[in-house]
Amino acid sequence: MCLKLELDPEVDDEAPSAPGLTGYDEARLVTYLRLLDAEAAGADWAEVACIVLHRDPTVDEARTRRCWETHLARAHWMTKQGYRRLLEQSAAAKSRP
Repeated sequence: MCLKLELDPEVDDEAPSAPGLTGYDEARLVTYLRLLDAEAAGADWAEVACIVLHRDPTVDEARTRRCWETHLARAHWMTKQGYRRLLEQSAAAKSRP
């Protein structure tokens, strides 16, 4: 299984909340990592939203903040559960003839 990773993809207004890994998640792994790095560095959410999520909080602060919050929450989910599913999918793909 090969993932096609985009370095700076566009994002939806809200990240998925599905209990399983989605194609949206797979395409935005780099985005999730960038959000986690920014959080660890103590970066301002509005600046991160502009740079990583391509959202302008001065245009619609509530919508932009919701976008940032849901994507950051999904990034945390990926570190706790989503990565396991990626590994399981990869292992299953390798075991197929």
